[in-house]
Amino acid sequence: MDDIDLFLKEDLNEKGDITSEALLADEEGVASIKAKENCVLAGAEEAASVFERLQCAVQPIKEDGDAVKAGEPVLEVRGKLKNILAGERLALNFMGRMSGIATLTRDLVELCRKKNPRVEIAATRKTTPGFRKYEKRAVEIGGGYAHRMGLYDGVLIKDNHLAAVSLREAIRKARKLGMEIEVEVETIDDAIIAAEEGADIIMLDNMHPAKGKLAASKIQKINPEIKIEVSGGITPETITNYTFADRISLGWLTHSVKNMDFSLDIERIL
Repeated sequence: MDDIDLFLKEDLNEKGDITSEALLADEEGVASIKAKENCVLAGAEEAASVFERLQCAVQPIKEDGDAVKAGEPVLEVRGKLKNILAGERLALNFMGRMSGIATLTRDLVELCRKKNPRVEIAATRKTTPGFRKYEKRAVEIGGGYAHRMGLYDGVLIKDNHLAAVSLREAIRKARKLGMEIEVEVETIDDAIIAAEEGADIIMLDNMHPAKGKLAASKIQKINPEIKIEVSGGITPETITNYTFADRISLGWLTHSVKNMDFSLDIERIL
């Protein structure tokens, strides 16, 4: 049982759609999904998978990553009405959530690259439980950087690690893993230590932009190859203050984003 099966089971359980079962026989029809507001489309691939799992035929009209205007159709679905309605909410939830993330990401990427054409806008692990891979994919569709998927695929030394081990010792121990090492620091002194110890990425956490710029300059004097990331309390309103960095990561992309609105309508009965 994969994610699609689990999500469908959440809606249908063992009984299925009891309303549609009571009202419909085996009527077939064609439905159209339309955007109700301007957005960057994401989740169309997942929505198609939902309907295909329910033995419906799907005709994509727009693709993930396309800029879509309000009122434009993005997907056509053909099949038994009961099956279309069984997948309706799950498909719309995928598209609404993922398109909201992709739209915000693209807006912020375009805004920040006016000041720094090479800056990356990155997601964090502040995601919806069980939905992380889709939210991270939506960030990528919007032109952002997914960052690590979990604790298993990237080394990131954080403050709670440093409650038990010194920064220098932590970096030296982590180096034995043979992976890229990222270190989160909250002070300029710690940024300097991390640079001296050869960290690959230094994340300046919750630093005021002026302090962050000073830390970045000291890091670059030690090793200009070190990538500088900023994070902590960054919002769409403040993000352009941090474009001195190579990467800006913000949980806002996934924990405070507004969903985009889509609708499904039965266009005709076959």
